[in-house]
Order: sequence, then C-alpha cells, then structure tokens
Amino acid sequence: MSHAGPDVEFDNQVLDADGNVVAPERVPDCSDEEFVEMYRWMKFARRFDERGVSLQRQGRMGTFSALTGHEAALVGSEAALADDDWLVPYYRDHAATMAHGLPPERILQYYMGHEAGSIVPEDVNVFPISITIGGHLPHAVGLAHAAKLRGTDEVFCCYFGDGATSEGDFHEALNFAGVFDTPNVFFCMNNQWAISTPVEQQMATDTIAQKATAYGFEGVRVDGTDPLAVYNVTREAAARAREDDPADGERRPTLVEAVLYRVGAHNTTDDPSNYHRETDAADLERWRDHDPLPRFETFLRESGRLDDERVAAIDEWVEEELERAVDAAEATTPDPDELFEFAYADQPSRVREQQAELAALRERYGDDALLED
Repeated sequence: MSHAGPDVEFDNQVLDADGNVVAPERVPDCSDEEFVEMYRWMKFARRFDERGVSLQRQGRMGTFSALTGHEAALVGSEAALADDDWLVPYYRDHAATMAHGLPPERILQYYMGHEAGSIVPEDVNVFPISITIGGHLPHAVGLAHAAKLRGTDEVFCCYFGDGATSEGDFHEALNFAGVFDTPNVFFCMNNQWAISTPVEQQMATDTIAQKATAYGFEGVRVDGTDPLAVYNVTREAAARAREDDPADGERRPTLVEAVLYRVGAHNTTDDPSNYHRETDAADLERWRDHDPLPRFETFLRESGRLDDERVAAIDEWVEEELERAVDAAEATTPDPDELFEFAYADQPSRVREQQAELAALRERYGDDALLED
C-alpha cells in the first residue's frame, strides 16, 4: 500500500476536484436546506479547528487535535444518519459529533481537561471522546449488539483513523461484528498518517476497505473530500445495518474507508516537519488543492442553493456560535476534587491522604490562589 493521491478515481464519485458534478444520477436526494446545512457545519468545523489551535497556542487549552481537510467525510457521513443513530467518536471527528447535536463547548472543555467535556446531554446520541487508538471499537460493537438484542433499529457509526486498523481492538471488533451481524458502520478516516507513520509502513494491503472481506462483510472506499459521495456510501451502509438484508435475512455491518489527507499536524504537540519526506511535501500541496470546502461551495453556488448573501449569513452565525462556545467553555470552574474521583473505584489510603491535604490547603488559601500557583 502507498499514499493515495488526490487524483485517485472512485467509482462512487459525485463531485470532481473543482466541485463539478461528474455523475448527476448520484447527487443525493436531499432538500436544498439539507445541502446548505452540511455546508454550514463544514464551515463551522473549519473555524472551530482554527480557534482550537489558537486557544492551545495561547495557553488557554492543554492540547487539540485538528481535523482540517476531514470536514467532508465527517459532515457528509453524519448527514446520512438518522437523528436516533449513535456516533462513537475518537478524537478527530468533532465535525460529525457537533453536527449530531453535541454542544461545541463540550469538546473545548474536554481538551481543557474538564470532566464536563465527557458529559453528553441526554438527548444527544453521541458517546464521549475516546483518546485511545482503537479502544472504542469493541465498545461500538457491544452497543450495536445490545441494540439488536433489544430489537431497536439504531445504527452505531464508529469513527477511527487508519492507525487504529493496526490495533488488535480493530480486528476483534470487526470479527465479532461479522459473526453476530451487528448494526455498525465502521468509518475509517484514512488520512494516511498514524501520527508519524505513513500508511504504507503499517499495512501491506492495497486498501483498508478490503480488510472487511476477512470478517465476512462489505468494505467500501470513497473519496473523503467529496461530501456527496460520502453521504451516499454512508446512507447505503446505514440502510444495510438497519434493515434485514434480503440476501441473508440479517442486518449487516460495513467498513467505510474515506480516503483523504491529514494536512495539519497530528495534534498541537506534533511537528510533521520532523518526519515528512520530500514526497510527502508534494502530496500535501496536491491535497490542499482538493480542499473540500471550496469544492462543495462551488457545487452549491452553481446549483443555485448558495449565494453571497447566504454565505455571509452563515459566516456570521459561525462566528457568533464559536464565541458563545468559547465563552461557555472558559466559564467552567474546575473542581480540584475531580482529580481524585475517577482513578480508583476504592481509593487507596495514600490517595485519601492527598485529597485531605488538598482540602486543607483549599481551606487555608482558597481555590483562586491554588489555581494561580
């Protein structure tokens, strides 16, 4: 396997690199408002990314994982799911989770180190962020299996990167899903870098999608910078997971490989210049020319769904919502006792002593003085 360039052809393509429709019959049957809503969330995700990196650089947030270049894959896939379907995220898919109803401030709070960032509102079908590589895949399968046993029609879409496919959790999860026909959409964001390891150095297969064959279900490859192609592929996968398949009478999982490129760093502690080769620099520039935002905007403008006035209104909403989210996140007051709450089910005596010592210091000096120190 080698790095896939942006000029790879996909048989499910809808838009070309310039935003022109190459297959009119594949344009999804969405309303004008649904198309514009996808654009709105893609634009919000891009600005959210920029602001997240800025907050970290200013020392107002501990770390941040950017998703620039991933907007089409994330928003396009989320839009294809039902409101009652569940997202099981990792750490670079906040475009999907926010579009599915997760308040943006929760993501900021997570990266600021607040427990509130892992508390999801009851009416939002999104699980907390998983920072481990692939560790959430078995959870997604277990959740889907439980839903199937209960007889509900929910679909569980699990996002992960290409690096996760080299983890044992990935193989165990997909094997279980294939054996028990769980209603899962396994959505791999193949951005071609597992932190500093290029995809060709971590697997010998030609594609990630073909790995589904080993587990007895379908794998599909799609251009991750074409939101309409991603929408179609995910909608078909969700239908396969939700309804009995006439071929075998069972709900079936699907592995989706969205091919794109990580145009930024792995996170704000990473410096890609330490491991990028000359060929990688060339790849990066070619992929930057396939930016999903102007590509989708061109489609919306040429089809009469978007104009300057509407773009300006969306931009205004994006900035207002972003400021609200940042203000809400930074208004969170940390409780030092949270440091002790979730490490042990039964606290060891030394931890209880440390908590008591901290309580005495808080009593003596006050929280503000301790937080400043």
